[in-house]
Amino acid sequence: MTPEEYLAIPYVLVVESVEGADGQWFRRAMYPELGISGEAQSPLDAIAKLEEARVATILGKLERGEPVPVPRPPLREEIGGLDAQKLGFARWLVDQKRLADE
Repeated sequence: MTPEEYLAIPYVLVVESVEGADGQWFRRAMYPELGISGEAQSPLDAIAKLEEARVATILGKLERGEPVPVPRPPLREEIGGLDAQKLGFARWLVDQKRLADE
């Protein structure tokens, strides 16, 4: 498999709200199959951090000759990062008070 194919593998995404030791809540996004996570105040920011970690983890494993988990076949086309238009729609939902950003 090529690096691009490894990057196109769809991993299970888990997002949860977690209460920190200080009582403040934050969001944690995880790819349990890769053993990585990203944390931030908003779920979108946590997912963005997770995506950076996913790419770095997969490419790092390939460079070191380590196996990369392949729980399912790669998608035919890479999905890519977060879409600015979709993020704009999410912001509109928050602004219209149809969705909370916390």
